[in-house]
Amino acid sequence: MDRRSFLTAAGTGLFLPAPLTGTRPVSTSSRTLRADPFTLGVASGDPGTDGFVLWTRLATDPLGGAGRGGMPARDADVDWQVSTDERFSNIVKSGTVPARARDAHSVHIEVSGLRPGREYFYRFRSEGRLSPAGRTRTTPDEHAQTPLAFAVAACAHYEHGYYTAYRRLAEQEPDLVVFLGDYMYEYGPSGYTALAGRVRTHTPGKCVTLADYRLRHAQYKSDHDLQAAHAAAPWLVSFDDHEVENNWAGSVSSTGAPGFEQRRAAAFRAYYENMPLRRATLRGAGLTLNRRVSWGALARFHLLDTRQFRDDQACEDGVRGGCDERLSPDRTLLGAGQWRWLEEGLRGSGTRWNLLGQQIIMTHRDYKRGPGREVNLDSWDGYAAERTRLMESLSHTANPVVLTGDAHMHHLADLKADFDDPDSPVVAKELVATSIASDGDGYRDKTWVAESIAENPHISYIDQRRGYLMARLDRDELSVDFRTLDRISRRGDRARTSHRVTIPALTGPAAAGAQPNA
Repeated sequence: MDRRSFLTAAGTGLFLPAPLTGTRPVSTSSRTLRADPFTLGVASGDPGTDGFVLWTRLATDPLGGAGRGGMPARDADVDWQVSTDERFSNIVKSGTVPARARDAHSVHIEVSGLRPGREYFYRFRSEGRLSPAGRTRTTPDEHAQTPLAFAVAACAHYEHGYYTAYRRLAEQEPDLVVFLGDYMYEYGPSGYTALAGRVRTHTPGKCVTLADYRLRHAQYKSDHDLQAAHAAAPWLVSFDDHEVENNWAGSVSSTGAPGFEQRRAAAFRAYYENMPLRRATLRGAGLTLNRRVSWGALARFHLLDTRQFRDDQACEDGVRGGCDERLSPDRTLLGAGQWRWLEEGLRGSGTRWNLLGQQIIMTHRDYKRGPGREVNLDSWDGYAAERTRLMESLSHTANPVVLTGDAHMHHLADLKADFDDPDSPVVAKELVATSIASDGDGYRDKTWVAESIAENPHISYIDQRRGYLMARLDRDELSVDFRTLDRISRRGDRARTSHRVTIPALTGPAAAGAQPNA
């Protein structure tokens, strides 16, 4: 079996590897499940030099009542194996862990003791059933300048289209996938379809309780194209707003509905249960998602949380002009603790590149044509003073690049010390990934794009179609393909590179001097 065949089979759930060896026997046949418990696929994440997180969640009926996935109200043993080859002829790690009913039968296995910079394969067994296999890897030795191929994705509204972009991403066999928020959407059926219509339907009701969020995650995870993307590579994940509620901010609900803190805690727990995250991520009723992952001496990913610690949006949120509140130096998006963590990480980074993975557009974006200004107050434009401070920090950071989701459009932008000064130095490039599915097929309005760029000359490229970013990084340059699909309202469209940018490695502000290629 060649690599591409392995990935294709793993993503469809059709790959049944040879019987597990080296683990203790599974439960007796009297407790063997009658249906496959691996309907939600497998995943890995947060790789380090000697290991990674392995994830699966048992569910014989993903849309079973009360978010339990059709599983009995008892724990189940899960055997796991890690091998150096896709045939599992050289197993290097194995074990057995409980999938607890209280955790929706999810498991998070933190594998360690492996060799750095290596590709591995993994699989599970439970109750007499075998899982599909996944491909993952450890990060290189801390001194290595090993090249990296990584994908960037965001925003996958289930109702708005099929997940063909996930399938195309998996086929490119990245070393790493960076997912930057809106993995699932909390709306009820047809709760947000004005721009896209509805291709398929959410589970009943909007997400409020733990059972609601578990059920919605299971519906999304049931998609075979998403399963293929998880099986292809380890993921670095962070949430944005829709994993909880549209435009929430800290402890503030955007709708003012009572009981938001309980709702947020339920959403956080379901998010952890369904993602390849380390156990330390779950801290009481909160999540710790700001973290750093290094790829040897080549790059360090600084993953930010732009929701949990922010002040409420200024001037009643939305896209507005004339909002002086957004300029207040006291307003924070990251929160004091995360801000100190980020500054310390940027100052102490010894890697060649520094990649900030975050959720909302960082560059200034004026949505009003002609005189005056209208900005999105949910983005960094609503926290302008803190952005200015961040630009100052990035100006002293080696080769900074910002990776962003949320916008449902590809963007390529210069991040400047002062966006009101045309001669202000460029501090970094911002690469914004369009959505996997949110807002449906998308479109190409060349007139609108030209007018938007004319209003915002620091933005050089916009594309409203669906897709993802595919990046290749080495010591000398970062090359990024903006990948797009014409349609997601039907399955199977091919992806193409609609734009490419090459960013040479330098130091200081000149590091952002990218050279776009058609």
